[in-house]
Amino acid sequence: MADATLGTAPQDVGAIQSSYMAQVQRRWLYSGLALLIFVVLMVSGFNIADDRNAGGFWDGIHQIGDYPADVLSEAWEKRADLPGLIVKYFPALFETINIAAVSTLIGAIGGLFLALLSTRGLARWPRLIPLFRRISDIMRAVPEIVIALVLIFVLGGGPVPAMIAIAIHTAGALGKLFSEVSENADLKPIEGLGSTGARWSQRMLLGVLPQVAPNFVSYALLRFEINIRASAILGFVGAGGIGYELRNAMAWGPGRFDEAAAIFILLFGTIVFFDQLSSHYRNRLTEGQAQ
Repeated sequence: MADATLGTAPQDVGAIQSSYMAQVQRRWLYSGLALLIFVVLMVSGFNIADDRNAGGFWDGIHQIGDYPADVLSEAWEKRADLPGLIVKYFPALFETINIAAVSTLIGAIGGLFLALLSTRGLARWPRLIPLFRRISDIMRAVPEIVIALVLIFVLGGGPVPAMIAIAIHTAGALGKLFSEVSENADLKPIEGLGSTGARWSQRMLLGVLPQVAPNFVSYALLRFEINIRASAILGFVGAGGIGYELRNAMAWGPGRFDEAAAIFILLFGTIVFFDQLSSHYRNRLTEGQAQ
């Protein structure tokens, strides 16, 4: 019996190896076909988009550095005016930061409720979990600029439409992130609070939030960085802030390129500053030390 088993073992190993190699070859074949289809679609899409442009991409690619060169040359010629221009546009920058801060705060609160209402084991109404998840999906699926354009049409230009648009998108995005963190929360404290007669809000406040607060704050700070950039971009569609001033400076063209350069310096410095600041505090919260 032992001899028969030893005699058939090499054949079984060979069959397994042959089957494995066949599966690997099929996987490589399917991956190659998928890559080929992707390349064909990208090339065809590029050609269609290039044909619909007013000018061809390859015809104008040599001019890609002309505009930055004009801005830098004029800013250098008027470099003595840059400090005054930076001071001039600082209130617009402050407005942009306010838009980002308020929208992040409102969005984080909305995302917190969406997360707690759409997490299994924590939801107040378990049957409505799919509903709250779809609401979160829709809120983060629609770009901020689309929401802002609709609100500007209804409310008029200014920072309020930008704040509402960013807050809606932030609530959807943070609702998803907060929900993933909440799913890893230990349910024993919640069950213990429930056994003492604690209400749902008390169980969430005392049993869940202490466990997930560091990650929640970390994600909120990360979103604040993103919202500063988003609020600056929304200024291009009339939503106020430093983006609106940058659009005006760029639209006038030569003669106001020094103002555009000053706004670029302000915006770049602000983004770098808040990126570093929030990264520092996020590392402190999640890892207990600054990196």
